[in-house]
Amino acid sequence: MTSDSKIFVGLRPTRNKPAEHRETSGPRCQWDGCDKQGMHRAPVGADAEGLYLLFCRSHAKEYSEGYNYVTKLSNPVTARYQREAASGSRPSWGVRVNHSSGTPLPSSIRSGTAKTINARKNATQRQAAGVTLQSRKLRVLEAKAFETLSLSPDATPDEIRSRYKQKLKMHHPDANDGDRASEEILQATIDAYKILKLNGFC
Repeated sequence: MTSDSKIFVGLRPTRNKPAEHRETSGPRCQWDGCDKQGMHRAPVGADAEGLYLLFCRSHAKEYSEGYNYVTKLSNPVTARYQREAASGSRPSWGVRVNHSSGTPLPSSIRSGTAKTINARKNATQRQAAGVTLQSRKLRVLEAKAFETLSLSPDATPDEIRSRYKQKLKMHHPDANDGDRASEEILQATIDAYKILKLNGFC
């Protein structure tokens, strides 16, 4: 096959064309007079926490070398960029963090599982309800119920339950050989406990 062959007639040599200079779409370096692409973030500092400036690689390195968290201790050039970004005269990216000036108060949220928190809450509510019940004037049946159980009106729920169990054992027919008087006291004790329980005393 020769170079005059029909196969080679339609072929043309291809050369690698130099890549055209494309305009970069990213942000520009924020250093004064620099037209390079700013892809490196640099923190502003204590006056504008959460904000940062965008520099090219060389200027980000120069900024970082003179950087100190406290603006007053930074290199003069770096400090100028920090001040301008913090005051808003130079654009910056990120989110400004606003710290409250006062001392933070300790959290009022109790730690623990939901079951524990609910148990505490219910216990507090029961105690408050008990105080309210005991502070009000007793009705006739309630006063009589306390008298039957030989308790004072300010007795706690635990004391009421304990006295009730004690009287049940004491006046049970099996413990008194079926004595009728004992059965009547037992029934009165049961009725007294029911009244106190229905009215929220125990």
